[in-house]
Amino acid sequence: MQALIDRIFSIQTEADFNSCALDVYRFQKEHVPVYKTFLELINRPEPTHYSQIPHLPISFFKTHQIIADNKSVQQVFKSSGTTGMVRSTHSVADVSIYERSFVPTYERFLGKLEGQIIFALLPNYVSQGESSLVYMVDKLIERTENPLSGYYLESPESLLNAISEGRKTGKKLVLFGVSYALLDLAELKPDLHDVTVIETGGMKGKRKEMTKEEMHQELISGFGCEYIASEYGMCELLSQAYSDKNGLFELPSWMKISLREVNDPFELVGLDKTGGVNVMDLANIYSCAFIETQDLGRLETGKLRLMGRFDHSDIRGCNLLVAD
Repeated sequence: MQALIDRIFSIQTEADFNSCALDVYRFQKEHVPVYKTFLELINRPEPTHYSQIPHLPISFFKTHQIIADNKSVQQVFKSSGTTGMVRSTHSVADVSIYERSFVPTYERFLGKLEGQIIFALLPNYVSQGESSLVYMVDKLIERTENPLSGYYLESPESLLNAISEGRKTGKKLVLFGVSYALLDLAELKPDLHDVTVIETGGMKGKRKEMTKEEMHQELISGFGCEYIASEYGMCELLSQAYSDKNGLFELPSWMKISLREVNDPFELVGLDKTGGVNVMDLANIYSCAFIETQDLGRLETGKLRLMGRFDHSDIRGCNLLVAD
């Protein structure tokens, strides 16, 4: 399997991705019991291209342990949520694969960690525990090797003072924040024009839900920055995407998005049409790499624009996705 894992993180072409995806599919069809049973029940033709691989509904992560039969659990990640909500659980067999995914992805889109200071405003993720986002931010903070990098949960003043000190170093300043905490901070009208702000979604019942566009406009107005970036991730995935200035999410080479018809999960939609988001994350080699999410999106110039969520689906912990 190590050879396949190395191939996954070396993907450069469409042919590379197709070959790796089909190999991961064959492995999971035989060795991931939940996915194997799912495939038997839906009885679809054997895929010859990654676009034909069936995706497991994400709700299975709430009701089943999804892990290869020859692996034990090394780390458990759980989704965040409001009180009383059933949390999704991702049983991770090899957490080093997660780190092999998120570090180069972050650095590709946001620059080398050695030249940065990372501030984290993630109160609910820290308090609930077992968060894949907190695990990732912990490791990113460590790699900056800067004493100002860290979590600022006690008061906005401590965060703003640390940002002020960070400016004196000349390093790139990055702020990860959950939506409601960033909105609280924006009400103070701090000058964050030179800070890269990355919202991770989630009102957690603290504020009224709003569209991502509305929320970003409030943050831009409050912080005086040019734009707000977003991180698209969830506990069920070992990879993330980051949005650009246009709100479009870029993916690492081992991750792909397809869009399905809202009323037919086996029918894909074309470009510039809204559909349900299917995620292929080949880093999920020991759980399930092919996941049917409850998010809605469109593909524009090969990038993902999130449009909202299916009606009656749970509010996700790691992204605020409410359609107009």
